[in-house]
Amino acid sequence: MGKDIKAYNNILELIGNTPLIRLNKITDDCKGNFYAKVEAFNPGHSTKDRIALYIIEEAERRGILKPGDTIVETTSGNTGFSLAMVSIIKGYDCILAVSSKSSPDKIDMLKSMGAKVYVCPAHVSADDERSYYNVAKRLHEETKGSVYINQYFNDLNIEAHYKTTGPEIWEQTNGHVTHVVACTGTGGTLSGIGKFLKEKNPNIRILGVDAYGSVIKKYHETKEFDVEEIYPYRIEGLGKNLIPTATDFDVIDKFVKVTDEESAHMTRNIAKTEGLFVGYTSGAVVQAIKQYAEEGEFDENSKVIAIFPDHGSRYMSKVFNDEWMNAQGFFDSVNAEEQKIEFIK
Repeated sequence: MGKDIKAYNNILELIGNTPLIRLNKITDDCKGNFYAKVEAFNPGHSTKDRIALYIIEEAERRGILKPGDTIVETTSGNTGFSLAMVSIIKGYDCILAVSSKSSPDKIDMLKSMGAKVYVCPAHVSADDERSYYNVAKRLHEETKGSVYINQYFNDLNIEAHYKTTGPEIWEQTNGHVTHVVACTGTGGTLSGIGKFLKEKNPNIRILGVDAYGSVIKKYHETKEFDVEEIYPYRIEGLGKNLIPTATDFDVIDKFVKVTDEESAHMTRNIAKTEGLFVGYTSGAVVQAIKQYAEEGEFDENSKVIAIFPDHGSRYMSKVFNDEWMNAQGFFDSVNAEEQKIEFIK
């Protein structure tokens, strides 16, 4: 009887093999063919499921992580959720140092998954003792039997995408992909994809997206860390105030920077034009595509893959919230009023 039941053993078996979906409207003013790799179809609703499972299982294989141990990590929210999810299935405790820039939705979800959460101030330098990097390190040192995932400086971050996301894109496009566009935070997604695809075809263009207030684009261009580039910005999961070793700058051809406001409106527009309820960084990717298109990056034969990292439900208190948008001044521009919700009085 049991053999007749078609079921997964647990939720972890659903990670990966996310769909590629054609973008039919949002990019119709750009030359080329555009497809979204929608990572919200992972069970934890983000691309971070991939690295959470891969790094944990590698740590188990190497004997670093043992039953009853504790996983510690820094996160803007998505990696934390994925680690908490994997920890539940595998029987680990999970402690997370979270940036205060993370949406309340993300922080509440982390708590709901049983993780112990420490919220750290976002707008402090990376070497400040209150930064979520240093808080996580301290928690790891203070917690016996703990393993620090350290996604920003862990080569397994790149390897996870080299072994999963990159091959999926190659197979789904039958090798016809010409460009990949993705946001960089840790840099693991774009680096792993880029490494795999350039081994298949070195002419494939790997295009990054960075934030104003981040050092990544300038470092890629000059190899100089310029502290003057750093200032507060709103979008989470994009850009950094340090240089992650999980970013392989050699496989990335170019970066553009996008604004918080344009990315926010683009996120809402994706939902309204494509029916894809995706997160803030997905809007940043489409905004970047439009900027790359203006620079002449694409032609009619381009096959462009846009990485949509997570689900829109994690931003209900931010980009999909009119009060938040208004408080940021994002409804001050022409036509933005049309996106507000109307209440009958």
